[in-house]
Amino acid sequence: MSVSKSVMIFSGLAAATLVAGALVLALDLFPNPFAAPASAPAPVQRVNQVTVPVTTPAEAPVEALVGPSAEAPVAATPQAVPVPPATVLAATVQPATAKAAAEIPLPGPGEAQAAPVPGGGAALAWKPGAPWNFKAYQAAMRQSGRESELSESAFAELQARKATAMLAIESYLKRRFGKADENVLRAFRELPREYFHYDYQRKKSFASNCYEPAPKPWAIGYGSALSDYLGQAYMTQLCRPRPGDTVLEIGTGSGFQSSLLSRIVKSVYSVEIIKPLGTEVAKIYQPLGLDNVRTRVGDGYFGWPEVEGGFDIIMVTCVARYVSPELLKQLKPEGRLIVPIGQPFKKGQVLYVFTKDKAGKVHSRKDMGVFFIPMTGKILAGTP
Repeated sequence: MSVSKSVMIFSGLAAATLVAGALVLALDLFPNPFAAPASAPAPVQRVNQVTVPVTTPAEAPVEALVGPSAEAPVAATPQAVPVPPATVLAATVQPATAKAAAEIPLPGPGEAQAAPVPGGGAALAWKPGAPWNFKAYQAAMRQSGRESELSESAFAELQARKATAMLAIESYLKRRFGKADENVLRAFRELPREYFHYDYQRKKSFASNCYEPAPKPWAIGYGSALSDYLGQAYMTQLCRPRPGDTVLEIGTGSGFQSSLLSRIVKSVYSVEIIKPLGTEVAKIYQPLGLDNVRTRVGDGYFGWPEVEGGFDIIMVTCVARYVSPELLKQLKPEGRLIVPIGQPFKKGQVLYVFTKDKAGKVHSRKDMGVFFIPMTGKILAGTP
């Protein structure tokens, strides 16, 4: 489940594995995070997980991976906008993480570079609603500039697994919301998730791991992750997307969440702070005919202020120390802002839902406990 997925990059793979491995083991999210399948990418360096369970055995049901944590129960009462003091912000940064963050050139609001606009140029490899087959998959991967060693027989197995995953998604949304949003289910059915299973740092596809029975996050390189599919389904339904909405996503990452939303809403704008990741992911939309998505490389703290009228929905897919006041400014009246808030690499992160009433007053409530990769950029400088 990192429009800036503002993500911190560790200075070395060893440091990344050590820190993230210790965290995952301490939380018991997986029995052994280092025992990845032979065809899988390197162990997940950071985790986007819509829960922080205390224990999760290998055979645990899906609910255990994405249910609310005991530390952050649902609370519908209004909450003050969390703004931790600057002293707290500085004190909790891990040394390796702080060093890596300092090495990242962080773009300001005027330095963000718009990615190529999807939809122009060569004929599309595929478009939503058309038959999705092995030939279409190969063509889309080629057009996006990526290679895949997935065989036709493995591709067929994935399509069979997808049917099971769709049942799990529908069942989970019914348990959490009482009813699964048909638009969310349709968007999941339309999108080929295997297309997004790709490690951009290693230049390697891991599509064969798609639709895993026990949903989990996957490393996609540069310290970023593709969130588990149940978590992404949950956050999508939580923000209540509608056909006429304009959406801003902070943290493009793999591009799956922005693509998912694009199948429901009018237009999606997505910001990624990591330049090599954001530049490459910008190429994946056009081959799928997703012409209502715009991306840029920049600091998501500042949002996308050039979009006239602001946004009906703002979704932040990385944990922030506090909600950016710039994002609140860009939220339309009656809009919804979904953001994980908490300290990096620690328990106690909470998914908040901010809403703005017709008069422009902001309200907030806690939703559930989560565990996300950290937001970087200006948000690390202290209070607004």
